[in-house]
Parts: sequence; structure tokens; C-alpha cells
Amino acid sequence: MLNYLWGYMIILGIGFGIITGEVEALSNAAIDSTGDAVSMSITMLGIMAMWTGLIEIARQSGLIDQMTKGLRPILHFLFPRIPDDHPANEFISANIIANILGLGWAATPMGLKAMKELAKLERERTGKEVRKASDEMCTFLIINISSLQLIPVSVIAYRAQYGAVSPSSVVFPGLIATAVSTIIAIIFCRIMCRRGEK
Repeated sequence: MLNYLWGYMIILGIGFGIITGEVEALSNAAIDSTGDAVSMSITMLGIMAMWTGLIEIARQSGLIDQMTKGLRPILHFLFPRIPDDHPANEFISANIIANILGLGWAATPMGLKAMKELAKLERERTGKEVRKASDEMCTFLIINISSLQLIPVSVIAYRAQYGAVSPSSVVFPGLIATAVSTIIAIIFCRIMCRRGEK
């Protein structure tokens, strides 16, 4: 779907440039934008590599295990059907911690591993192949999307890249917005899970 959306937008932009006689400006903008995209990709790749590496070090050193124990009451509230010693808890914790630090792209590998473990748990529970997302999978996805962020590292990096006077001025508004979205997501998940149990 997104491929079609982007395709239509590109065709519309090129068509509008031809109709208005701004083909040269369109070409210059395309060239400048590709340069910006490469520069931004390199910047974000460095940040992502550093944080992903730090999260992996934290996981292997046992720090994530300790944080998982600290998050256990929250995880048990959000995912009551996941056993306390299940590997999914560790991956969910690492994903939540990375999202809280504003490292959405660094949280992705842990999120994928968590989904894999949740699918495995659902297979064990039902004894058949998973055809649709379980309550735990839906809850994890919604919380992952809403993601409370204390430090939106990626947004700060984007703002710094484009010369913002105060790149970190988005921290407090971002904290409020993501706290509200996460609270609403949790309430929604609990209502839907209870409705599904009836």
C-alpha cells in the first residue's frame, strides 16, 4: 500500500513540476534531497549502531535481566498469560527500555524477537499454527507503537542535523505526548482483552 502511495506522490510531484514549468527546480530539489538522505542515513546509522550495541552489551551482561525483574509487575499486568520465566519477557523488556530511551530503531530487533517468542508461546498454548495475533501480540504491538519516551534520541538527532537552535527542546512535549498515548494504549488493550475473555 505504501509503495502505491509513494508512487502516486512522486508521479503527482513530477507532473505538477512539468505543468508549472519548474522541471529544473524539481531536478535540483531531487538531487539535493538525495544528498541529504545519504547524509542523514550515515548519521542515523552511527547512532543506531552505538545504541543497538549498548543494548546487546546490557543484555549479555545481565543488566536487561535485572531491568526485567524491575519491570515484572508492569509486564505481569500487561501480559498476565506470559509465564514469569519465559524468554519473551526479556525481549519485551529490552524493547520497552529502548523505546523509553527514544531508540525506536534500536528496539526493533528486540521487538521482532519478542513477537517470535510470543508466537511460539501461542503455538504451545493452542497446539496449532498461529493464524492470527494473540492478545499478548496485539498488546505488545500497540504499546510498542505508542511507546513512552523519556529521551527522543532520534528526533533530537534529526533536529541537530537540520540546524535546530535547541534540538533537545522537544523532550518535555514529547514526554507528555508519549505518556498520554501509552496510557490510552494500555487502557484500550485491557478493555479489549477483557472483552475477548467474555
